[in-house]
Amino acid sequence: MTQCNVSNPCSSSNHFLNPKIYVACLASYNNGVLHGCWCEATDDEDLILDEIQAMLSNSSIPHAEEYAIHDFENFGSFRIDEYDSISSVHEMALFIQEHGDLGAELVNYLGDIESAQRALEDNYHGEHESELDFATYLFDECYGHDIPGNLKYYIDYEAFRRDLFINDYYSIDVDGAAHIFSYH
Repeated sequence: MTQCNVSNPCSSSNHFLNPKIYVACLASYNNGVLHGCWCEATDDEDLILDEIQAMLSNSSIPHAEEYAIHDFENFGSFRIDEYDSISSVHEMALFIQEHGDLGAELVNYLGDIESAQRALEDNYHGEHESELDFATYLFDECYGHDIPGNLKYYIDYEAFRRDLFINDYYSIDVDGAAHIFSYH
């Protein structure tokens, strides 16, 4: 398939998000006491670990040293597990802060931040109203100038969309918009 260079700059309305995690003291939790702290997940990792250590030191249970992540916010659709490393949570928080919900959805779809970053840098074809909107745009940009005006009414854009999204493209839906990526 012939490919045209069709791309728009990555834009995300969620650059302002500040992902947070709630870290709970497990010694307290296991004794029926809720004790923990909210940490800004985009803060320096050492600062987060210092905040966790301070929270554990202030536990009513002596010698508390184990913790778990019991809640989180502003991570979009990405889910944090209670025993995820602070390092991986911090990395994801920075990625989501930069790319918003699109970043979270892309990591969910591709499985890791490195693949999501590569897709944003190398394979992003912009935000469109739908896959059909993108297919129509792509067809018209790449082939429309070769088709006489009276024949354009016979183009089956839906079939073209279906074929594009079988092997060559995928879309990530964020807030009702289709963000289009190519596989290669």
